[in-house]
Amino acid sequence: MQSMTSAQRWRATYEMKPVDHLFRKEFYIWDTAIERWQTEGMPADADRAKLFGWDEWPVTGPGRLGWCEPMFVPGMQDVILETTEEYEILRDNAGRTVKVFKGKRHGFMPTYLKHAVECDKDWEQNVAPILDHKTASRYDDNFWKDLAAIKSEQAAGKWVWQQGVGGYMYLRALAGPEGICYMVVDNPALVHKMMQRWLDMAEEVTRRAQEFGIEYDELFFGEDICYNHGLLISPDKVREFIFPYYQQLLANMRSRQKRRIYFQIDTDGNCDEALDLYRSIGMDVLSPFEVAAGNDVLAVAKKYPNLVMTGGIDKRVLALGKEAINDYLTRLIPYMVKRGGYIPTCDHGVPDNVSFENYMYYRQRMLELDH
Repeated sequence: MQSMTSAQRWRATYEMKPVDHLFRKEFYIWDTAIERWQTEGMPADADRAKLFGWDEWPVTGPGRLGWCEPMFVPGMQDVILETTEEYEILRDNAGRTVKVFKGKRHGFMPTYLKHAVECDKDWEQNVAPILDHKTASRYDDNFWKDLAAIKSEQAAGKWVWQQGVGGYMYLRALAGPEGICYMVVDNPALVHKMMQRWLDMAEEVTRRAQEFGIEYDELFFGEDICYNHGLLISPDKVREFIFPYYQQLLANMRSRQKRRIYFQIDTDGNCDEALDLYRSIGMDVLSPFEVAAGNDVLAVAKKYPNLVMTGGIDKRVLALGKEAINDYLTRLIPYMVKRGGYIPTCDHGVPDNVSFENYMYYRQRMLELDH
C-alpha cells in the first residue's frame, strides 16, 4: 500500500479505512522505566520517536477544560498540611485533602480524606467561583494565540480534538467516587448544578474556538468511570446526571460546523458495561482497554466492528520476555490490522518491570506485524 502521512493514517484509522500500517505511538512510559532503561543502554539524549518507531504526532487542540480534574481559574496549588517521616497530608490542586507516602505523590493511589464538595456551601463558596466560564482571564492573549496556531495546523492537515474532563470524572474529582454516589440520591439538585457549570465551561471554550474558524474532528473526555468489575456508578444515574449534558454539548458543537465530530471516551478498568451505555449516545472511540481489568480486545473488536479502539496491549506481557511478547502479538495484531480502526498502545503506562531489551523487542515485532 502507498505510504501515508501520519495525519492521513490517523484520519483513515478513525474512518475505518485501510492504512499502510497501524498508527505507531505509545500511551505513556513511567519515568522510572526510562531511568531503568538508561542504565541498560538507552541513550539519555535518545530521540524516542525515532528509537521506538513512533509516528509524527498529527493532533492538536485548545485544551482548557482539564482532564483528570477541572481547570480552575485561579488554579489551586498543593499545600502541605502535615508531615511526618513516612507520609504527608496535603490539600491538592483539586481541593482534596489526601494522605501520601513521602516521595510517592505520583504513580501511587493516595488516601483521600476529604473532597472539595460535600455540600451546597462548599460548592457555592469554594468551587463555583473558580469554575466560572465568564472569568475573563480564562480567555487571555495566550488563548487566542493558541487558537490561531491551531487554525493554521488544521489548514495544514492536523486533526483537531477538544480534550476535557468528562462528566463523571469531574464529579468524582469534586465529590469523590463514594461521595458522588450518595450525592445523586441525597442532593440531586447540587449534582445538576455542578453539571450545568461543567456544560457552561465546555460550551464557552468550544463556541469561541468554532466562531474563531476552527472545526473540530473529535470531542475526547477523560472519564475513568470503571473499576476492575465495571461501572463505579449505575447506568441509570449516568443517564440522568451525565448524558443530558453530553448530548447538549455535542448537539451545540455539531450545529456550528459541517465537519463530522467523533466522540471518544477514555476509561480505566473493565469497560464491558460502559460500552453499550456510551454507544447509546454515539461514542465512536474507546481507550485504553486495560487487559488486567478483564478487557478482551479481540472479543470487543469482533463484537463492535465499527468501534475505533486504542490501547489494549497487555503491559504485563512486556515483562515476561521475548517468547511471550511474540506469542501475544502474533495472536492479536494480524487480526486488528485486517479489521482496522485500531491504534495499539500499552494498555496504561509502561511500568518499570519492563526491561529495555524487552521493550525494544516489542517495538521491533510491532513494526514487523502492524501492516
